[in-house]
Amino acid sequence: MSFLQSSPYRIPLFCAVTMLFWMSMYTSVPIMAPYTEYLGGSHQMAGWVVGMYGISQMLLRIPVGIMSDRFHKRRLFITFGLLFTAITGLGLWFTKDFTWILILRALAGAAAATWVDFTVLFTSYYKHEESTKAIGTISFFNSLGQVFGILAAGWAADGLGWEAVFILGAIMGVLGMVGSFFLIEKVEADAPRITLRGIGEVATDRTLLFVSLLAILSQVLLFATVFGFTPVYATELGADKFALSLLSLFANVPVAIASLFSGRRWSTKYGEKRLVVAGFLLMGVFTFTVPFIHQLWLLMITQALAGFGRGLSFTLLMGMSIKHMPTDKRATAMGFFQAIYGLGMFAGPVLMGIIGDWFSLNEGFLVLGVLGVVSGGLTQWFVRSSRTRSQSTSGGTTIAK
Repeated sequence: MSFLQSSPYRIPLFCAVTMLFWMSMYTSVPIMAPYTEYLGGSHQMAGWVVGMYGISQMLLRIPVGIMSDRFHKRRLFITFGLLFTAITGLGLWFTKDFTWILILRALAGAAAATWVDFTVLFTSYYKHEESTKAIGTISFFNSLGQVFGILAAGWAADGLGWEAVFILGAIMGVLGMVGSFFLIEKVEADAPRITLRGIGEVATDRTLLFVSLLAILSQVLLFATVFGFTPVYATELGADKFALSLLSLFANVPVAIASLFSGRRWSTKYGEKRLVVAGFLLMGVFTFTVPFIHQLWLLMITQALAGFGRGLSFTLLMGMSIKHMPTDKRATAMGFFQAIYGLGMFAGPVLMGIIGDWFSLNEGFLVLGVLGVVSGGLTQWFVRSSRTRSQSTSGGTTIAK
């Protein structure tokens, strides 16, 4: 066994591969809406280009999760995911045809569908009760990779043009794929394989369904704004390519910080549900304020605060989706969770694009801001109703803390 696969190195290596995966992905994600409009596309076309990334995830993540639990080949899926990111980068560099761009964005979504296996394999390196800690750690490197990818994209786009961004993403994908060959596949010797009955139990789990619903709303906000039309709004305020990367940086650095501390410390101190509510309120309020902002620096501050809220809420939702699941159902559960929230990745930018063409982007930000606040209220309602049910029933599922 290579020294990279020995116990002291398995977690640092995994974190490095995770960073390269998201660096490869996020060299292009934040710029796709303005790039589409640069090529002459409408708001609706930009929405479809951004949203196609989500719809392919929605379709593929459940099958990926089931196959992963069935065959216990998580590293293989990770390698294919990194290969797909490299192919996507090369393809976007080569073509300016909207049909092919849509196809390539769907391929990027297929790559992102393998995040199921990243999270489940990394969680297997920790004790069962440390799932939230593991998710917080891997989410930190997820966000860190996104931040580095965004910075690299800003540098490349500003100095070398849009197309250089896509080549850079392809290079990161190849490097990550090489690193993935050395990851440890941790499978228990007597690990059972998922059955049809087990799939049905996962699909009807109330905790999983509810946190997945909240994740949809979170992704609607994220992909309609930060990775959708907030960069378009910023260009109307005079932002250049480097300023767009700086905007994404401000939106994502707080996500990394909140992801790390919410999963490792704050959830124990303050309670998971309380942090999820606070996260949605931050996202909602600071999305609602966007149309009233006319200075680029102030827009960056609001996006940082909204990003902090996203890091608080989404990291905990991801951990909650599998924390109560037995080992043989975790990839399937994560596949359901990530497939369901993929709907938000698709619906958010498409909805925002339609509103932008029919009315204006300002109305879209207002609608999404209200949605964020309502999501916080929905979470608070469920906490109370869960406690009520837990008092009147025994053995029921509750996610209230």
